[in-house]
Amino acid sequence: MNIKRSILGNHYKVEAFLGEGGFGIVAKCRDTRTNRAVAIKVNKSRPDILQQAKLEIFILEQLRRLDPDAANIVKWDGFFQDGERVCLNFELLDQCLWDYIRDRNNEGLPISEVGPILGQLTNALSHLGSVGIVHADLKSRNIMVVNRHESPIKVKLIDFGLACPASAVMPGDRVGTVGYSAPEVMLGLPFNEASDMWSLGLVAVELGTGVPLYPGNEDYDVLKFIIETQGQPPDHVLDSVMKVRRGPENGQRLFVSLIKQMLALDANQRITPSEVLRHPFFDPKSSLCIDTSNVGLRCTPAHNTLGGSPASLFQPWPL
Repeated sequence: MNIKRSILGNHYKVEAFLGEGGFGIVAKCRDTRTNRAVAIKVNKSRPDILQQAKLEIFILEQLRRLDPDAANIVKWDGFFQDGERVCLNFELLDQCLWDYIRDRNNEGLPISEVGPILGQLTNALSHLGSVGIVHADLKSRNIMVVNRHESPIKVKLIDFGLACPASAVMPGDRVGTVGYSAPEVMLGLPFNEASDMWSLGLVAVELGTGVPLYPGNEDYDVLKFIIETQGQPPDHVLDSVMKVRRGPENGQRLFVSLIKQMLALDANQRITPSEVLRHPFFDPKSSLCIDTSNVGLRCTPAHNTLGGSPASLFQPWPL
């Protein structure tokens, strides 16, 4: 798709490329009428991509009922045609969470950031649930930092290309990204909003450790790992997620407790957004003593095929 130095839809001058995927590209553009910078998702003109774009527009129309700032979701400003291509107009945000974590040398974020980010993402899921929408592809690359120089940072959920109404989910639908999809999704079973909570649990681990939890390039690899660990990472693995530097010793246990409830194998037993926000981890008296910036989990690349035991897949970082 070649749109370099072009004008999209008569009013949007392309300034830079922000990302690329199977759907097409995302470009930073300048609205020549207002001089405002925006992010334009330019979908390919293939019939299947066009149909997917129409479905995304349907979801985004449902989300208009929400205040995007209050709901921690990206603001959508409509769509337009550029020839045979459908273009979606979004607010321009700073940096995806994946890159934000990578800029910290994959060492995880301090607790002063982990708590607010996790709380905001839980808030986003709560709002999506209020309108009956499943995101279905929650991962660190689909979470944007609004402005990395703000403190505390604000994040927003983006990319509703795979989102769907919870009432319209069909058994066998395969959505999401390997390493973030819930077990019920990978198994082709019916799923609902609880599948997003599983994905958020994995993002929570990534926030605290700097690296994704589950190895493997195929759903089979990830499922095999989950089965071998009985649905959750072993206690000794989660225990090394973070260390307590000062204050009450229950801080570490609270974070591990929250992650376990988010990663419950049975979707019916998985913690809900409202329950997450009431969890003691978000009580400053309990959790501010935790420091997550110095310890984490590293997946040994040689074991990505899951040939070894689950415990051998992780090595604690040096303290």
